Order: sequence, then structure tokens, then C-alpha cells
Amino acid sequence: MGKNLDVAQHLSPTEFSSAVTAITSAFGDPTRRDIYLFAQIAENGVTAAEIAEKFNLHTNVARHHLDKLAAGGYLDVGRSAISGAGRPAKLYSCSDSSITLEFPIRHHDVLITLLGKALSLLSEKEAEQLAEEVGIEYGRTMAESLSPEETGYSFRQSLHVIAGALSAHGFSAHAEQFGEDLQIVTEHCPFGDAAVKHPVICAVDRGMVKGMLGSLFGNGTTELSASLPQGDDVCVTAVDF
Repeated sequence: MGKNLDVAQHLSPTEFSSAVTAITSAFGDPTRRDIYLFAQIAENGVTAAEIAEKFNLHTNVARHHLDKLAAGGYLDVGRSAISGAGRPAKLYSCSDSSITLEFPIRHHDVLITLLGKALSLLSEKEAEQLAEEVGIEYGRTMAESLSPEETGYSFRQSLHVIAGALSAHGFSAHAEQFGEDLQIVTEHCPFGDAAVKHPVICAVDRGMVKGMLGSLFGNGTTELSASLPQGDDVCVTAVDF
């Protein structure tokens, strides 16, 4: 802890803010925090299959959480020595039990702000269409990154996978039943204040949901029924097909 305080004292306000953002992105999801704590005490590391069984998750969702932690430098990635019909599974392990604030400066917030201002130059309809198209393309890319051997999702399974993928990208999302409908609830938005100032940016994550759904299950419709920019506590994307 002393090392962390010493590092924090030598960071500029921008660097410290970026470091906190990195930690929030990695650990903002309660399930991911639990996975990290579990991995810390696993002497031989953990696999996505083990995490999926332990936390009752789909394997792809477990893998997204682990990859997010690995991308942030919190877990090391190797290969299991267990032989089987396929190639050895990825093995995730903690090399250091402490979390430090030694992170590179992140500049994506500047790009997001630039995006918001650029979209504000268009008409509301044009800006929303463009933002959603960008989200759809990125959602398809996210879906393509999933293991190709794991396909044939049901609509419900697709939403859980989508929520896990969004969480791995900093959205802290989960699928939730509302009456007879299913929806994606997002408790944290990585777009931050830029989305509040330029609500049209919300069309990006709506498009991401639509793009992933189209690749995993089939074309559907998405509608933002609640959002942080509108003053709601969470963002809610209603999904139908």
C-alpha cells in the first residue's frame, strides 16, 4: 500500500485520473472483482471453464472477464499443461498480489469528447444514425472475437454473452428480465461526461448490442428506455427480435 501512495503522490492529476479510470474499468463489475479475488488464491491459476462453473457464467462471459483483467495487467496468461482432444486451455494466474497505480495515460476520453462534438455538427437524426452504425460495426467485431466453436446461442443466452462482452469493455452490464421482455442494464458508462453532454453517443452502445445480437442470434431491434444522460440511475436497452 505504501508503494501505491508513493506512486500516486508523483502522478499528475491527469495521470492519477487515468490510473483510477483504468482500475474502475477493470474492477467496476462486481463479478469481475470476485473472479480476481478467486484467481488470487488459486495456486495453479484458473481457466475460463473453471470460472464459468464457479460463478455460474457462460464460458465466453468468464473468458471476457479474465481477458479484461489480463489486459489491465492484473492477471498473467499462460497455457495449462493438461492434455486433451484440443489445444491446452488458457491459464490465468496472479503474479503479484498487490494492485498498483502504475498505468499508462489513457487518452480515449479525448477522442470520445471529439466524437461528441463532431456529431453535434450533424442533424440529430444523422448523428444518431452515424453513431449507431459505428456501434453496429464494432459489435460485429466483438462477436467475431468469441470462440468460433461455441455457437448456436438462444436469444436469452445471446443477451448474457452481450452483457458480458460489454462489461469487458467497461460498461458493467447485465441481462435482466422485465416482465416478459429481456433488456441490457448498464450501470457504468465508459463514455463518461461526454455522453451526458452529447447524449447521441448513447446510440453507439445501442448499436453495439444490435451488432452483437445480429452475429450471435439474428437481427433484432434495440431501444434505449432509460439512460444516465436523461437523469436515470442506469442505462437500459430494451431488446426484441
